[in-house]
Amino acid sequence: MTAADDLVTVRDFVRHAVSRFTEARLAFGHGTTEALDEAAFMVLEALHLPVDDLSPWLDARLTREERTRLADLIEQRCTTRQPAAYLLGKTYIGGVPFRSDARAIVPRSFIGELMAGDLFVGGDFSLVPQPETVGRVLDLCTGSGCLAILAAMTFENAQVDAVDLCPDALSLATENVAEHDLGDRVRLVQGDLFGPLKGEVYDLIITNPPYVDAPTMAALPAEYRHEPSLAFDGGPDGLDIVRRILAAAPAHLSSGGGMICEIGTGKEILEAEYPNLPFLWLDTEDSEGEVFWLSAADLSVTTDLRVINRMPR
Repeated sequence: MTAADDLVTVRDFVRHAVSRFTEARLAFGHGTTEALDEAAFMVLEALHLPVDDLSPWLDARLTREERTRLADLIEQRCTTRQPAAYLLGKTYIGGVPFRSDARAIVPRSFIGELMAGDLFVGGDFSLVPQPETVGRVLDLCTGSGCLAILAAMTFENAQVDAVDLCPDALSLATENVAEHDLGDRVRLVQGDLFGPLKGEVYDLIITNPPYVDAPTMAALPAEYRHEPSLAFDGGPDGLDIVRRILAAAPAHLSSGGGMICEIGTGKEILEAEYPNLPFLWLDTEDSEGEVFWLSAADLSVTTDLRVINRMPR
């Protein structure tokens, strides 16, 4: 007897998946943080059901074909250690769907969570008090294009440039942009950070660059090793690319603009290295001190002050 023979309902398969994932000691972090959430996502997405609420479907009985597919997917997740989003070809940020495969890292970002809330627009405190005035947005290291697409949805009058070094990632981003019918507002550009954007100025820069440090790169779980290492590797302390962005960003921001950047766990290093920068740290449900905001005025002093503070006395 196989799992497809013994298990009948959605509830059965979710329970089975949690047991198998726990037994296999899987690693999570590609949109879910624990076995139950991952099991619910995989079962619902594979059945083409809404992924935001498991409860209405728990006692639904499944066809033989559905049972076989779910049993196979659960085993693939355990034996191949591929991220669930790669096995299913899709994931979500704030309820917005994105295609996902090995051409780019799985779409996920604390910045996406912030954009899905009201911190950018609409809340009592807003990083962008007048979102309708945002005319140009830049998404650096766009990967699958997810943040560029979310930015276009958030800032309805904006044109969005999305830059990535990797042609494969941009091919996936092209599909996601087309899927959301945003080809007239999101421009995909191949190149190294600001390299292909000479003279271009933006009201908002969004970036989720590679920021994993060398020790963490060496110890990445198997799930993460299915993703392009280029999208993770941030150098010895994880901040090589972040430093390059901080140095170059002032030349590409309008006077009233700002930049939001995800950096992982390098908060203390950055604050020590840039003591004159008033980083505004933005916490989310699953992160603390991993995303910062700086205005154009804040960034105008970046490079000179950093060099001065690192000079021997």
